[in-house]
Amino acid sequence: YISPVGDEGYSYAQDQGRKAIDALPWVETSFVESVAEGPDSERVVLNFARKGYDMVIGTSFGYMDPMVKVSKKFPKTAFMHCSGFKTTPNMSNYFGRMYQARYLTGVVAGMMTKSNVIGYVAAFPIPEVIRGINAFTLGVRSVNPEATVRVVWTKTWYDPALEKDAAISLLDMKADVITQHQDSPGPQEAAQERGKYSIAYNSDMSKMAPKSHLTAAIWNWEPVFKNAVEQLRDGVWQGNESLWWGMDQGVVDIAPYGSMVPQNVKDKVAEAKKAIVEGNNAIFVGPLKDQNGKEMVPAGKSMTDPELLGMMWFVEGVIGNTK
Repeated sequence: YISPVGDEGYSYAQDQGRKAIDALPWVETSFVESVAEGPDSERVVLNFARKGYDMVIGTSFGYMDPMVKVSKKFPKTAFMHCSGFKTTPNMSNYFGRMYQARYLTGVVAGMMTKSNVIGYVAAFPIPEVIRGINAFTLGVRSVNPEATVRVVWTKTWYDPALEKDAAISLLDMKADVITQHQDSPGPQEAAQERGKYSIAYNSDMSKMAPKSHLTAAIWNWEPVFKNAVEQLRDGVWQGNESLWWGMDQGVVDIAPYGSMVPQNVKDKVAEAKKAIVEGNNAIFVGPLKDQNGKEMVPAGKSMTDPELLGMMWFVEGVIGNTK
């Protein structure tokens, strides 16, 4: 894990999935938290492989190359990497279609904002994060075409103080709803202190900011991990695969609503969720323009998975840059 498992964020959500499979009588797990991307992660992955674990799971984007390297040295060990794009004969990658949950939280934000300025505290300008910002913005503008989403980059996955400061800077720019692609509840706390609304990410953070927390875009990794260990046990697990499950498989969802969210908002989200689960709303469907008004996806066309996985432009309605 890239960050501590106790801080309600990304690693916490992954660890809930680990706990679910650890409860199976035939599975034994162990973990290491707060592992920096780069050489540190290679050492940890190598250590697990040497100890004879059947499967090693790395949960952060920056673990990709070290895992590829180690997987080649241990061909009998299964490796699973989260959010990357490289595979080997004994390494697969997995992720979830978080953009689906982001779209729904965007609908909530678009209906709850009064200033029509929504703040987004984001980690790094990589496709995963940009795709989430875009889906959120499309959700916002599906119900409120006047609203804009302002993005501030922190260039870190986990730094509670920096994340909170970034949220404060957005609140100073008239944002009255704050959301995030970060690991800590810092942005939620900033919103609550200012009496504004917030939407969390990774897990339900309502106990950190009960007065501001509208909902959260959340992960449920249990189906992915359970599927992997069952396949491994049955001798059918394979490398060279990319698993990208969504709301229909229960990997992404939104958290229970705060008491301040009215019924008409819940109804609108329920309608949008039904369309996504039933395959009637692919979200990234043309016509789509970038933030400068240039058409990127023509009418009637849906973006393909490879296009989504390489997305490096902002949709109309986002204020900020992709660098």
